[in-house]
Amino acid sequence: MNNIPSVNLDDFTSDDPKRKQKFVDAIGSAYEDIGFVSLKNHFLDDQLVEHLYEEIKEFFELPEKIKKEYEIEELHGQRGYISFGKEHAKGKKEGDLKEFWHFGQEPDKDANLTEEYPENVQVKELNDFNKTGIKAYKMLEKTGIYVLRALAIYIGLDEFYFDKWAKNGNSILRPIHYPPITEEPKGAVRAGAHGDINLITLLMGASAGGLQVLRKDGGWIDAIPQEDELVINVGDMLERLTNNKLRSTIHRVANPPKEQWDSPRYSIPFFMHPRSEMPLNCLDKCVDDEHPKAYPDITAGEFLHQRLVEIGLVKENK
Repeated sequence: MNNIPSVNLDDFTSDDPKRKQKFVDAIGSAYEDIGFVSLKNHFLDDQLVEHLYEEIKEFFELPEKIKKEYEIEELHGQRGYISFGKEHAKGKKEGDLKEFWHFGQEPDKDANLTEEYPENVQVKELNDFNKTGIKAYKMLEKTGIYVLRALAIYIGLDEFYFDKWAKNGNSILRPIHYPPITEEPKGAVRAGAHGDINLITLLMGASAGGLQVLRKDGGWIDAIPQEDELVINVGDMLERLTNNKLRSTIHRVANPPKEQWDSPRYSIPFFMHPRSEMPLNCLDKCVDDEHPKAYPDITAGEFLHQRLVEIGLVKENK
């Protein structure tokens, strides 16, 4: 395999049961094998993507002093600006060579949440920044819910099993800026090898290459979607819930060749999290004699906190 498999959401949303099942089988087997697919015909339009990239480039070009005003310590990186090198991959000390922003959920009025999400941080220098970010957030959430419906069928659950957990969930949209590399990095890369924390991650095509996925045989392959496709991968929460049936594959953003060091890279992943009270207990359908239960019971909120401590965004209470 030289690239990740490609699937078409139009198959799943069609009225043809055979096309729908074809999508379910294709995405399910891809997630058992490599944990990544590229998806065409999602709910984001090209104009919205282009506008969002314009807005985030404008933000990251603001003076450092202004950006720092939006880094609010008590939010623990859950909203607003996170400065260069602050986050690191689990198990690594070197900070990743990136700065980023977090847009969070703006829940429906009737969401009946058991927790209160932090408010989104408003950027006063850019009129369309927050509005564009939230519009993209909603379209990615909608796309993610359809992908989770297909996976619910594949696992043998009711098609809408994930809807109540994922809608109004604690998802994060993260525009990332990887600045030009100005000197030999000492053990640091743009994003160290890691698995994602959440249920699934939806990634818009980045402005430059670099995303690599670890195959079962230990080799790395480049994830190269078509221009109009999203890259969507399984996160640790879904791997845990399915007792390792669906794979949260290790991936990284490699540093470019030296002759490309002066080029920045922009990337916009959407980390789809459920509501915090969702149980991540291994599903009965995924446990048998050959596949004994691999994880203790935990909620999504507890698991998220544990992982945020491990990657350096939350300080552990001593």
